[in-house]
Amino acid sequence: MPTKGIDYRTISLRDALDLAVLIEEEAKERYLELADQMELHHTPDAEGFFRFMADNEDKHRVELLERRHKLFDHQPSGVTREQLFDVEAPDYSEARVFMTPREALETALRSETKAWTFFDKVLPQLVDLGVRGLFEELRAEEVHHQELVRRELAKLPPDDAFCHEDFADEPVGQD
Repeated sequence: MPTKGIDYRTISLRDALDLAVLIEEEAKERYLELADQMELHHTPDAEGFFRFMADNEDKHRVELLERRHKLFDHQPSGVTREQLFDVEAPDYSEARVFMTPREALETALRSETKAWTFFDKVLPQLVDLGVRGLFEELRAEEVHHQELVRRELAKLPPDDAFCHEDFADEPVGQD
């Protein structure tokens, strides 16, 4: 489970909203890290897509944060960033030197699927109806995001048959 120390049977709506905000924040930051890597590797199409995804994650984070503040003003959270890792964020291993737009989209699709799986697995544990409703909404949002990525994938031509490793330099010792 990509979270620790969270009892989903007793989680409050306030803490569930805070968790959702943190999940979006983590995904945004990871997409920006991948975009920075693509910039270093002079792969502008993949970089641009990762920045687009970071913006989408941030928009969703802001919406959830506004909702949280409207309901709970500035009450303290019982959830911290240390309690989650890789709920929706793309894996660090996804970055490739010469990454194609298709590969960037496939990375995003895996991340959106991973988030859907998280919400789906947690749902049976939820007792509070408000929290259950929020997690059902978040799970449905992940389906919407998957569909968006699939539509973008369908617009792309197939990748070349080249293997990235054919173009990457082997590590060498430095004297």
